[in-house]
This record gives sequence, structure tokens and C-alpha cells, in this order.
Amino acid sequence: MSFQAKLSSGEFAVLAEMNTPKGIDISELITNVRYLKSRIDTIVIPDMDNGVMHMSALAGGALMRQQGIEPLIHVYGRDRNRMALQGDLLAAHVLGIHNLLVVQGEDMANGDHQDAVPVNDLDEIALLRMVGSLTRGSDMAGFELKGTPEFTVGCAIAPIADAAQLKQEVEAAKKKIDAGAQYLLLPPVFDSLFYTQMIEAFKALKVPVIASVFLLKNVGMARYISINDPNSRLSEDTIRRIRKAKDRENECISIAGEMIRSLKKVSQGVKISALGWEDRLPAILDSAGL
Repeated sequence: MSFQAKLSSGEFAVLAEMNTPKGIDISELITNVRYLKSRIDTIVIPDMDNGVMHMSALAGGALMRQQGIEPLIHVYGRDRNRMALQGDLLAAHVLGIHNLLVVQGEDMANGDHQDAVPVNDLDEIALLRMVGSLTRGSDMAGFELKGTPEFTVGCAIAPIADAAQLKQEVEAAKKKIDAGAQYLLLPPVFDSLFYTQMIEAFKALKVPVIASVFLLKNVGMARYISINDPNSRLSEDTIRRIRKAKDRENECISIAGEMIRSLKKVSQGVKISALGWEDRLPAILDSAGL
């Protein structure tokens, strides 16, 4: 069943995130993907996230199609103007890439090409409208297309600190849905109770809500996230649990698996991010019972 069909039917979808390489050696990417075949619904391919240059998401999506796995690629306006974006999306459809996620491109300040000039021709709302225009058969200048692409397009929700910000993000998501977003992807949160409250708030918008689970690697990473990303709500109890574990790596995998099982009860899907530990994704799926 396709990703779009799962969203339409209300079935639980499993997504795994994988970055393309910084170079042309795709062997590790392909190896990791093959272990996930038949276990997930789509591979999410970011496009130079965090301002770090690597192989484009368009190429990554094409590679996923070659492996028989449905891809979902990021789309944002930081690096491309409206002409380049439209051209890439037409190419994406021809290459068999029909799933999109409109995101806000990260600031270049922390990237590896800090002298690069951001474009930012289109914001998220304009990007969603652009996709809608293409699927209706015309470009942003009003010219008719020769053949009409089809896409399932969603939008990403920004990190949420409290109830007031949750209300603001729900209102912002409604505008994105009105602009054409067909599903929502929420940021990772390590407090299952607060995450459930978030999901329920967004479910009121009547589109599929997909949660995110991030694999912690060690105590140091957990501590860094708890200090620098308070929106993650990563507790001292979780950090202590990892520190006291005899096998800390397996404990991190267990924590991710438990979170997925919890989210499966309230969301319509989950995106799993391992950030360089993609070879552990099968173990996470095992832990989650997927």
C-alpha cells in the first residue's frame, strides 16, 4: 500500500529518515535501506539540512525508487528560487518521487558553507500553493504544463514550548492546510504525555498527524538536547536511565521503541530519525514491534 493510500485509509504509517552522503559513495545508504525494505512505508530524504552540503534529495529519492522503496523528499526555499523549485518538482514526479514535505530551511550560520547566499524566494505557504498550482496543471506564471504531476504534500510543525505556542502552531498549521498541506509532521518530543496532548490538538484539523521519534545515542547527546532544546522535554529520568544501563546503546534503542509504541496509539504514523546510526533502525523497529 502506498504512503498516500495509508494516509487516506487511516492506517499507521512508518517512515525512516536517511541523509544522502557528502560525496558519491552511496554504498552505506543502499545497504541500510535494503535492511528496511518491506518494514517501512517510505524513506524521508532531507535536502542539505542544517546547512550542510551533500547529495541532493532529488538524487536520494531516485535511489530509493531504484531499491523499490517509496521516497519522501524535503522541499524548501532557502537554496532555490521559484523556477528551480518548480523544475525540480517536475523532475521529481518523472523520477517517481510523489511524496513531499515542505519545511523551513535552517539558517546557514551553523552549516559548512556559511558564505552561501540564501534565496528564500518562497516561504512555506507559497511553496504549498506552488505545489498545488503544479498539480492543477499550471506553473506559478500561469502557463499550462504539458502533463500534470501528482504529489502528496505535507508540512512540518515547529518545536513547541508550551500551551500558548501549541495554540499558535495549530493556527499556523490550519493556514498551511488551507494552502494545500495534506498531512502534518510533528517535531520529536520525549514526554509522551505532552506529545499526546500535542497530537490531539493537531488532529482537530482533520488531516493525518505523523509524530517523530529521535534515537538518542548516549548520555552526552541526551544531556546536550535537554540543555539546548528544552522544547524536546527530555527529562532527567531518561538521562539517568541511560547512564545506569549496562548496555547504553540498547537502552537508547529501547527508549525509542517504547516511544513509538506509545505514539502508535494516538498518531497516524511515526518518522524515525537515527542521525548517522541508520544501521540501528531495524533494531528500533524490532523494539517497537513493527
